[in-house]
Amino acid sequence: MLYDTSRAGNLDERWFDPQWWSQRGRLEYSSEGRGAALYIETDERRLVLRHYRRGGMAARISADRYLWQGASTTRSFAEWQLLYHLQQAGLPVPIPIAACYRRRRWTYTADLLIQRIDGVRSLATLLQLGPLSLTAWIAIGRCVRVFHTAGVCHADLNAHNVLLDESAAVWLVDFDRGRLRRPGFWCDGNLVRLRRSIEKTVQPLPPDRFSESDWVSLLDGYFAAAAPEAAV
Repeated sequence: MLYDTSRAGNLDERWFDPQWWSQRGRLEYSSEGRGAALYIETDERRLVLRHYRRGGMAARISADRYLWQGASTTRSFAEWQLLYHLQQAGLPVPIPIAACYRRRRWTYTADLLIQRIDGVRSLATLLQLGPLSLTAWIAIGRCVRVFHTAGVCHADLNAHNVLLDESAAVWLVDFDRGRLRRPGFWCDGNLVRLRRSIEKTVQPLPPDRFSESDWVSLLDGYFAAAAPEAAV
């Protein structure tokens, strides 16, 4: 296990067991899909527990087991360390609570526990409800640029991993396979991936949910921020 003693001083392996939380009536609900997460309510805080699951062709071989290459390279430890670094740098990410892995010979499974960000909804969910304001699109662009300026490459920047609250403050979540890099052409790739995800999200929705002017507003926010210089 890996954790911050200032946030989880009494942590033990049961914290990664959904049944243990359920027996105590602390399990609120779970999300759906490959990146399914469990939402937990404790006396002190609200948590999100995520079990790492494979996708694509690899899932046919194993749903949740990964090749063992050392503790520091496990999906959970790597994401926890990145989140801890970003949170300490003041970037809008979830607070990492704990990470664990369970090794069995040449493979392992992994889990991550983070603090839930209250009062937010994903960009994908908000687009389902109605069109976003100009200021919201600008805020999204600014947020993405802040991460790019810091050299943070999000491996799966999509409409589900961008969160906004009622004041249009923006967070990024799900940094599995994310890493720090010197800003470069990958920043453009991140933006292309985000636009593709937005277009896929709004495809069955009314045309007012996303337009070219919305994307221009996002880019206005992005390019209005300071130019990338060096990774954190």
